[in-house]
Amino acid sequence: MDQLLPADFEPTSRVLKRAQYEAFAFSVLDGDIRVRNESHENPANHEYRVSVVDGIPATCECPADAAYEGPCKHRVAIAIRSRILELVTKVQVVADGGTTANDRCEPAESDQCDCDKLDDEFPCWNCVRTGRKTLPEK
Repeated sequence: MDQLLPADFEPTSRVLKRAQYEAFAFSVLDGDIRVRNESHENPANHEYRVSVVDGIPATCECPADAAYEGPCKHRVAIAIRSRILELVTKVQVVADGGTTANDRCEPAESDQCDCDKLDDEFPCWNCVRTGRKTLPEK
């Protein structure tokens, strides 16, 4: 597993095993994740939207998530894959108008950023966006 499960996230061992070995495909949808189970003969009939809240897969549209106690295999499949959670969290931050650490231009003490890799006339996008530099008028 990529990461440890949250403390209150207690799947059954059967659900955890299935979340690990079934062939899931993931797509980011407006801050949520579509989980498609490619293990089935007709995967299109086995895809569900999972909502992520504060970095935790909170709800799933699948029947099992509503019918049983504990998280379904789709939520667990996301929870054990930290890169999927990181990606959806970044999408949520951007969709909310925020920024992530990678979006900010915070040059080192030498005051260097991506501008030094560009033509002298054009600053990097982070410097323009943060107001450190402006685009040329030409």
